[in-house]
Amino acid sequence: MSASTLVHLLLLLLAAAAATSFTPTASASTDAIDRNSSLTGNQTLVSAGGVYELGFFSPAGADDGRTYLGIWYASIPGPTTVVWVANRQDPVLSSPGALQLSADGRLVILDGSNATVWSSAAPTTGNITARAAARLQDSGNLVLSADGSGSDEQSVAWQSFDYPTDTLLPGMKLGVDIRAGITRNITSWRSPSDPSPGDVTFKLVIGGLPQFFLLRGDERIYTSGPWNGDILTGVPYLRAQAFTFEVVYSADETYYSYFIRDPSLLSRLVVDGAATQLKRFSLNNGAWSSFWYYPTDQCDFYAKCGPFGYCDTARSPPCSCLPGFVPRSPDQWRQRDWSGGCVRATNLSCDGTGDGFWVVNRMKLPQATDATVYAGMTLDQCRQACLGNCSCGAYAAANNSGGVGVGCVFWTVDLLDMRQYPIVVQDVYIRLAQSDIDALNAAAADNHQRPQKSKLIIIVVATISGVLLVAAVGCCFWMMKKTKAQRKRQSDDTASSVPPSTADFQLPYRVRSQPSLSPVRGQQPDEVSGELRYAGEKDVDLPLFDLDVILAATDSFAEHKKIGAGGFGPVYMGVLEDGQQVAVKRLSQGSAQGAREFMNEVKLIAKLQHRNLVRLLGCCIDNDERMLVYEYMHNQSLDTFIFDEAKGRLLRWQKRFEIILGIARGLQYLHEDSRFRIIHRDLKASNVLLDRNMVPKISDFGIARMFGGDQTTAYTRKVIGTYGYMSPEYAMDGLISIKSDVFSFGVLVLEIVTGRRNRGSYQPELDVNLLGYAWMLWREGRGIELLDDALGGGFHHSRALRCVQVALLCVEAQPRNRPLMSSVVTMLSSDNAVLPEPNEPGVNPGMTTSSDTESSRTRSATANYVTVTRLEARSTGHSSL
Repeated sequence: MSASTLVHLLLLLLAAAAATSFTPTASASTDAIDRNSSLTGNQTLVSAGGVYELGFFSPAGADDGRTYLGIWYASIPGPTTVVWVANRQDPVLSSPGALQLSADGRLVILDGSNATVWSSAAPTTGNITARAAARLQDSGNLVLSADGSGSDEQSVAWQSFDYPTDTLLPGMKLGVDIRAGITRNITSWRSPSDPSPGDVTFKLVIGGLPQFFLLRGDERIYTSGPWNGDILTGVPYLRAQAFTFEVVYSADETYYSYFIRDPSLLSRLVVDGAATQLKRFSLNNGAWSSFWYYPTDQCDFYAKCGPFGYCDTARSPPCSCLPGFVPRSPDQWRQRDWSGGCVRATNLSCDGTGDGFWVVNRMKLPQATDATVYAGMTLDQCRQACLGNCSCGAYAAANNSGGVGVGCVFWTVDLLDMRQYPIVVQDVYIRLAQSDIDALNAAAADNHQRPQKSKLIIIVVATISGVLLVAAVGCCFWMMKKTKAQRKRQSDDTASSVPPSTADFQLPYRVRSQPSLSPVRGQQPDEVSGELRYAGEKDVDLPLFDLDVILAATDSFAEHKKIGAGGFGPVYMGVLEDGQQVAVKRLSQGSAQGAREFMNEVKLIAKLQHRNLVRLLGCCIDNDERMLVYEYMHNQSLDTFIFDEAKGRLLRWQKRFEIILGIARGLQYLHEDSRFRIIHRDLKASNVLLDRNMVPKISDFGIARMFGGDQTTAYTRKVIGTYGYMSPEYAMDGLISIKSDVFSFGVLVLEIVTGRRNRGSYQPELDVNLLGYAWMLWREGRGIELLDDALGGGFHHSRALRCVQVALLCVEAQPRNRPLMSSVVTMLSSDNAVLPEPNEPGVNPGMTTSSDTESSRTRSATANYVTVTRLEARSTGHSSL
């Protein structure tokens, strides 16, 4: 053997020996390492139950060889979901990396050159034994125990749960441990390929009442609201049956934590740096779904309405001044710039006697990190203490657990980040000059007395009207009797029947006093007679057409007169005797809609007048025939244009934009400006008609709902509408609100812009519909690719993208995060309006193929068409975050 060969062999042996020194004795099935083992290369630890896995990884998109030690879910298919990173600021650049347990009880990461890259903090206990070991638990916690037991809390020398990265797992604490000197925050990754700390953090801010803040750098984006002993007042809705939430507030430590009752449910709380949001994800059917996120609406953004202002999403605009306060800058306030907030209408006297308090309820407490807290005071003592301090502007109970307010918190600083909810949260007592309180009390008393005065006026008017009505009826009866006799004489003379003259009435009609009606399928006799009773009411003012007139106008429903069909039945084009063109909707005997839907449309649309709503001219009820007569729309329905390649080219960008804006204005009228609040429930392309000038008009109010007074939501046992346009909360839970229509509008806008139906698959490998496809392109900055090819190059790029962004805002998962239609009209009309960034759309139900005319008209909410697991909160004495 030559000398060179011998030297080469010796070098190989030395290299093998060196490599052996870093080879762990732990196998891939092990859940722990000790002083006699290590973890290197592709080797991993797996928790005993197979839930979590620890090892070295390279982030997706990182092509520079960086590796990190992390923990991820072990049994989830698809991309790795990392929940913790040890060396997020110190990647291993020289592979392979190795994890070892040092003699002084620290976990260390070594690189390929045996240099220390990272080490854990010094052990919190000094009794490190030779049996010390680090074990990965099924909770996702990597626990270093001094004696290797892994179960005795006293032996814990270090644990990963004390050093979270961007994810909060069940059992983790978010807050401050004063005894141990540990602050636990979660901070976003810098980018999907870089786990180093980004600039978005969710953290506890101590002082006053505990409160959690989402920050981008030093800028406050969102806050949970102060903890009041029962809830975090900024998240009063969020409760879940599967979760237990907890806030601990003591002298030693303050933290938030959550637990999952069902260990098979996987859920995580994540700081998303790209969206600047706090998100909760739950694993459903092998994929992560967003359970909720904050901020979710415009009122969630920190101090949206400035000092002494409060936000309410049920109002438009959402910002108002507290009672006794006025806008600091009325001009800015009118321009929807509320950052300047409000100032007192009347200065305080500060003598302890000239001031008082006005209570505002259902409030998110003002930011309380700078407030003063007295745990032992009663509310009356708190009131006196506030009056005795000239700087004190408000007070509230510090602890509201059990529904009884105890303790005291008062503010000597500006009141910031207040919000009013439709449910009970907490009362805040605002200090005002006594003159302002007197004025507010007088206004409240006047509002209370006004209904009493109105009742008296109604009684008087009703009495007078009754007398006049009796006289009028008697007169009309006499005139009708006389007219009938005259007509009979004319009939006898001419032996022929002459139809009523159109000169006497706007449209020909007849009134039947004792009609002979046969039942309509699925309809009770009393419902049929009720139709006529209603159709004859004077407040409807809707003519009843004679069947003979309808038959003459439509050539007895000739096939060549048929212009369409829907859930109600066929639609025919007709011409009345005076030459007016009409569209006649004829209730089919096999229609899923019946008399109830028929009269619903009569009652609703007869009272509505708007340029963008179709006009109902009258109806016809004759035996089992039910017909609605509309103004004729020369260009038929919108879907015949946008989903047809040839006709789609006739709709250039400007016309599509005008159609979108017209539909938005029609919905705004229904939701906010009409006498009653109307929820359409079936807004879709085929229910938008186009007149001679291509002006859009919303039609088909058969399943619409009318809300009165302050009603904003309702539940229904029947989910009726059209798959592909239904909002998730309506399709799955039967929850109806104006935000249901807003969701449908968002779907419709995307269809108009793209020329594609929502119900289809646009990425077969991802199985996403139009909403998912639009969201994917928008998130990647490729929203312009959504535009219909039929548009060619003639469109306004920024306005087109604005329409896409507005549509995505309308189809967000959380109803309260969708804008009001008045805001939609503003966002569409103004090229200078600032739009929030949209979030991932809600899950749109229904199959992925078929037309939008397929409707779920009568599906009961209890039927097994869709199985949904709904998480609802029933936690006692705990916060929900």
